[in-house]
Amino acid sequence: MNEKHLNQMKNQDGFIAALDQSGGSTPKALAAYGVTEDAYSNEDEMFDLVHKMRTRIMTSPAFNSDQIIGAILFEQTMDREVEGKYTADYLSEKGIVPFLKVDKGLAEQEQGVQMMKPIHDLDETLRRANEHHIFGTKMRSVIHEANKEGIKAVVDQQFEIAKRIIEAGLVPIIEPEVNINSQDKETCEDILKEEILKHLNELSTEQHVMLKLTIPSKANLYKELIDHPNVVRVVALSGGYSREEANEKLKENDGLIASFSRALVSDLNVEQTDEEFNQNLQSAVDSIYGASVNKK
Repeated sequence: MNEKHLNQMKNQDGFIAALDQSGGSTPKALAAYGVTEDAYSNEDEMFDLVHKMRTRIMTSPAFNSDQIIGAILFEQTMDREVEGKYTADYLSEKGIVPFLKVDKGLAEQEQGVQMMKPIHDLDETLRRANEHHIFGTKMRSVIHEANKEGIKAVVDQQFEIAKRIIEAGLVPIIEPEVNINSQDKETCEDILKEEILKHLNELSTEQHVMLKLTIPSKANLYKELIDHPNVVRVVALSGGYSREEANEKLKENDGLIASFSRALVSDLNVEQTDEEFNQNLQSAVDSIYGASVNKK
């Protein structure tokens, strides 16, 4: 484990940029950027275009370690280069800690939740992540209903895989997202917190995780998780909230920082000049950093 990166994740002010849209969500991400599906004729061309978009973001002067402390990458992004360097090395040289999305997407909904699909190649992916100097990983499940058995199953699966990731020398980001439109959102979050705490309390002193959670309906609900000795950092996903709404909700939660995806890049467009692009990205970075650091 990179101790410098660990210290940065624990202690530095800032937020984590999520640049990890995978195959299924890439067309939507490109469309939001102004690149429609008629701009590419196959998957290879699509991934070339999304890497070009991500490269423009990562090389922007607005994307720097003064405010962005980490970035989550899609596997194809890890395997590609930015300005002649593998992406993780490029980010590390900028002072930004690289993470890798390792899940394979969501299973069908059962018991009010969507578990992760099996990750059959996890060991090989972790080996390659270490080769590319990745610091940590991220994996996502989704909770839709306040079903105790379902939520327990999600958290059990997350921690089971997290322990394998820890054994490989990486720090896992555990992401059991609660759907912001759930009618039982607050109850889901109460159950989720208790299930996470059970697992955290069973970890050894050497086992450390990060958590990526939906901004809770009750301010500071996750403070006990943030302060837990086995938790490096707790970050928040935007989850479909607008950037403005996500920022306002984030400000109410002490110690919680952002890990936004759509809310970070929503004002960016392929047709913008570099000056326009950089200004819009800087405005987004400034507002998300402010919400992560300046609490009410």
